[in-house]
Amino acid sequence: MKKLILLLLFIPLVSFGQEKDIDLNVLVGKWKLDMSPQDKTDSNFAIMNITKIEGNTFEGEFYRQGVKITNAQINTQLGVIYGALVSGDNSGIYNTTFYYKDGLLQGSTHSIDKKFLSVWTATKN
Repeated sequence: MKKLILLLLFIPLVSFGQEKDIDLNVLVGKWKLDMSPQDKTDSNFAIMNITKIEGNTFEGEFYRQGVKITNAQINTQLGVIYGALVSGDNSGIYNTTFYYKDGLLQGSTHSIDKKFLSVWTATKN
């Protein structure tokens, strides 16, 4: 009975682990972010350059060159690569999340100071 109880307690912990067979290196590289994907006539683009992945975190730049990514995290527990990061410049702090699917990133960036939520897509350069 004790073994059964221990097994039942252990199962939820296993389900929160990271997937081991997902190649996180697909994120490494320069990404072109379309900051207004609903408008195909504009040229409102930004960048994300992921330079290094280590465990469940990554490094690089977001929005424009020189704006460092901080507090980055990766999660794959649902079999999909999800990422989150913080970036910022003189205009404020930005919280960004994204997921990777079929060679594309789909994400959102939230600014509390500027009171906006931007939805974007990205393709790898």
